[in-house]
Amino acid sequence: MTQQIFKWSLLAILVGLMAGVASCAFLVSINAAIEFRRTHQWLIIFLPISGALVAWFYSHYGQAVDGGNNLILDEIHEPKKLIPLRMAPMIFISSVLSHLFGASVGREGAAVQMSAGLSDQFSKYFGEYFDNRKIILMVGMSAGFSAIFGAPIAGTIFGMEVLFLGSLTYEALFPCLIASIIGYFTAIALGISYTHYAPIEIPPFTFLRIFSVALAGICFGLVARFFVWLLHKLKDFLASKFPNPIYRPFIGGLIIVFFFYLFGTDRYQNLGEDIINASFVKHVLPWDFVGKIFMTTISVGSGFRGGEVMSLFYIGSTLGNALSFILPLPIPLLAALGFVSVFAGASNTPVACLFLAFNFFGSEIGIYAGIAIVISYLFSGQKSLYHSQREHLLKKL
Repeated sequence: MTQQIFKWSLLAILVGLMAGVASCAFLVSINAAIEFRRTHQWLIIFLPISGALVAWFYSHYGQAVDGGNNLILDEIHEPKKLIPLRMAPMIFISSVLSHLFGASVGREGAAVQMSAGLSDQFSKYFGEYFDNRKIILMVGMSAGFSAIFGAPIAGTIFGMEVLFLGSLTYEALFPCLIASIIGYFTAIALGISYTHYAPIEIPPFTFLRIFSVALAGICFGLVARFFVWLLHKLKDFLASKFPNPIYRPFIGGLIIVFFFYLFGTDRYQNLGEDIINASFVKHVLPWDFVGKIFMTTISVGSGFRGGEVMSLFYIGSTLGNALSFILPLPIPLLAALGFVSVFAGASNTPVACLFLAFNFFGSEIGIYAGIAIVISYLFSGQKSLYHSQREHLLKKL
């Protein structure tokens, strides 16, 4: 037992350090790219070309890593071959380019892929010592999620929960926890400051408020379900109409450019952190969540890299904000519940999202968050963002 604890602690520390460094470099890069684009908004006209070039590069040099997060899940479920080291630099560069030219993507996909790809190199060089490749990849996923969002406990659970619908893989709990904590503190030591949301005043529990939270949870779940359905439908449609993957981001980029100039706003591009922050303190546009759904599904569905989680945070917080017009709950509370609940429904990771709520909004939100997250999870259907997520126990409503 002592030897097991030592070797997995060593692995977790090394993976956490790598994840923290990689995530720090990535956050600095995408923030610089977003700021540069905002002062040079004409750059968006090059979005179709940049997407096509990235797709060409992946088709020639990155087919082995083109599966992204789903590739990692597949390798955890059925280990076949080592994830090439080039996954890390390729997803890093392609995601930064997506943000530079104005695609509506997130950042967690890149962080998780970088960390898992780097951690898998231990399987190559120390496979006999670390004799469980599945745990090595899970440790990398947890560390990447933790370092990119500043949520070590949620990151720990995410790496174990995302594998199966309806199950947690506890065998990796200890190394995932260590790697998540090390990744988080490494990023902080390197100068990363995470978003801290304003304290939310939690109203006393009443039947009406609990009923209203339950109704909000249904809305969050249905929107998560629609997002996942639309994303997968769009991917399948573009793949059938354009077998050559180079054309898909070019077409998607043209659509994004068209809508950008049609509506004259970039509020649905990039991470959207300014709109997320605003949704906690005042009314934002009631249709913001709709705009973000379509911009993100077009961006990710056509092949732009980065991820979907930040977009789901945006969709959830602005949807919660919009629900404040009809539900007797404060704007900050509804925005916070939507922030975590839509992601919970889309990814089928309710436990990780409950800890995410604690991390961002404090433990006082616990009962309200628990109700909204569980109901969203139940109403979001069996499908997930990640088609390689396996079904262990089906949802029963």
